[in-house]
Amino acid sequence: MSSIHATCIAFGKTGVLIRGQSGSGKSSLALRLMDSEGYGLGSKLMGATLVGDDQVLLWVSGKRLSASPAPRLAGLIEVRGVGILKTKHKRRVHIKLVVDLKPAVSIERLPDEHDTVELEGISVPRIHLDASMPHAPAALRAALGRLRQKRKA
Repeated sequence: MSSIHATCIAFGKTGVLIRGQSGSGKSSLALRLMDSEGYGLGSKLMGATLVGDDQVLLWVSGKRLSASPAPRLAGLIEVRGVGILKTKHKRRVHIKLVVDLKPAVSIERLPDEHDTVELEGISVPRIHLDASMPHAPAALRAALGRLRQKRKA
């Protein structure tokens, strides 16, 4: 088991790990996803729930990457300008997508749709987003929808 500086959210049982430098918008993007449901490009509403903010525990369960909140931070999220607030959270999810946050100018317009990152020896699909972009929550949901379509095919 390892601890990682990241935020993790869940769409049902599906976990998304959001990584980035301090101040890059991890908590902000998670809050925006939790605050309102959206479709991405699909036909089903996708609401998000917090797993962990700032520190997330990762481990391998079977052949899947699992995540849970750091115990001292469970159910807490930092809302910049407001403070650290309590919220409902999930205790465990399987990570299906990693989102690496970076400035829009450094993100390829048409990236390799098979980009992956290895965590704890498990290869996980990855996308890059700029959390400050208005479409960031919709883009994340669209990427998650694409992954779900691939699994069904």
